[in-house]
Amino acid sequence: MLDLKQYASIGEALQEALDTFSAEVCLFESDRGEEKERLTYRDFKARALPFAKALQETGFSAADRASIIMTNQSKWLISAYAVFHDGGTLVPLDYKLKPEEQWQLLKHSGASVLITECGIWRQLSGSPGRAEAASVKTIFVTEALANADLAGARRWEEARGTGEPGFVPRQRGDLACIVYSSGTGGSPKGCMMTHENYLEQCVSLTAWYPFWPGVRYLSILPTNHAIDFMVGFLGPFTCGAAVVHLRTLRPEYVREAFAKYHITYVSLVPLVLKNLQKGLQARFDELPPARKLVFEALRKINIALTKRRPRLPISRRLLRQVHAAFGGRLEAIIVGGAFTEPQTLQFFYDLGIPVANGYGLTEAGTSVTVNDLKPFRADTVGKPLPGMEVRIVNPDADGIGEVAVRSKTVMAGYLNEPQMTAEAIVDGWLMTGDMGRFDGRGHLQLFGRKKNMIVTEEGKNVYAEDVESAFEGLQVKEFCVFAANFIWPQRSMLREQLVLVIHLEPGQVFTEDLRAEIAVRNNRLINYKRVHGIVVYSEDFPLTTSLKIIRKALAQRLGALDRNNAVLPI
Repeated sequence: MLDLKQYASIGEALQEALDTFSAEVCLFESDRGEEKERLTYRDFKARALPFAKALQETGFSAADRASIIMTNQSKWLISAYAVFHDGGTLVPLDYKLKPEEQWQLLKHSGASVLITECGIWRQLSGSPGRAEAASVKTIFVTEALANADLAGARRWEEARGTGEPGFVPRQRGDLACIVYSSGTGGSPKGCMMTHENYLEQCVSLTAWYPFWPGVRYLSILPTNHAIDFMVGFLGPFTCGAAVVHLRTLRPEYVREAFAKYHITYVSLVPLVLKNLQKGLQARFDELPPARKLVFEALRKINIALTKRRPRLPISRRLLRQVHAAFGGRLEAIIVGGAFTEPQTLQFFYDLGIPVANGYGLTEAGTSVTVNDLKPFRADTVGKPLPGMEVRIVNPDADGIGEVAVRSKTVMAGYLNEPQMTAEAIVDGWLMTGDMGRFDGRGHLQLFGRKKNMIVTEEGKNVYAEDVESAFEGLQVKEFCVFAANFIWPQRSMLREQLVLVIHLEPGQVFTEDLRAEIAVRNNRLINYKRVHGIVVYSEDFPLTTSLKIIRKALAQRLGALDRNNAVLPI
């Protein structure tokens, strides 16, 4: 691994990695089981530099902002390196967002360059939101057909500048990325991440979970996701490892990739891990009685031998078929982005497959705490990583209070939001809004949220205020969206849900027609943003003098209601 302490920027570290590991394979790209790309670090450099020069020839220069909206593939990473090489700031966006949401974030970020796929561009170019993002001057589109109408965009494959691009140095405190940590119905929350944030996070993570030449990481999460950007790009590349991209994530092709590429690490969100658990358990349940007895006996032996620490060689021998299905060389599954149920973590560990579960948030880089497997603990989110200071603010009698973080990985602030930044970072400490405590062995346990937000099992941050635009024009006196746990605090991070609180006009009755209208509007939302219940509140909402809802005061009033009776189904 490179000594990242000696580099001033991501671009400088990656530039060194491309030369240091030039003969090693850095990228595989497979589509429906057929390998489309196999690039060494030397090949990667040869692809990236002409595009970096083409960017410079458009006038792109230091601190300019370029956004990538793309599925996982080699062109994503090649484009990102070109941006960092040219001293630019990267704006990675979720390709699953609606076009109007993507344009809103492009406008907010001030991006001047957009790099995307032809299919995504067709939707974006036809969206009325395009007129708002006037800052976007140059668009590069990948995989466009020869006769395609590019609506003013340029073909990525033909963007090749003349001559060598000059490397543009940046400093550790300079902006590297603007990462959006929430939806878009309210104020976009663009986390300003510096080069130091990422370099220090990479040092922390690889101290406990190192990569090396020969390691193969299977990239399943979107590369714009904080976890995959770090563990599926910066981490592997600064260690000479390889990343495997699958253009199709159908289960049969994912299963095939583990064995074909002998995967070492993979990152998953809890929802995918849970589905994987269900699939495996179903297969175990279908075993003939005699084989099931043998399997359970071997699993019990593995549990006894790995109680204090993982012993992968032994687990791979005892449960040979299980490990063969994962390629036979899997070191760990990395899971994050949301809280994972302890029984799911324990299920995999009992099979001899360690799960490196942890806790983090975009504002703090990627990870704050991780299970170090010394020993494995399914009931916590692990210990603070090297370089992370974590404390509990205003703990109650049980030691539970707000989790605060201080480290070199904490963001510089929210883009164009000084007040929001001042509320989030107090005296150098990031106030996470999550409630937790440390146990006697230094492990962090989580117990719900202080913020009016949820994190889904898919690892999506959903702020309640961002969902409200879907209900604009609803024929009621007033309405508001809350995280149920914000109204009725529970010491749990499981099954977090949103509720819609409505106050009817005088004399108005809650009817099935109104419920149906709410359901129609709700179904237009992407699945992870939908509300799961309705609260009909009989009193006026508390308002400021400027007629804004005082959310905390309303939540306190609603908290006096019995949740089981107050929340109606949609």
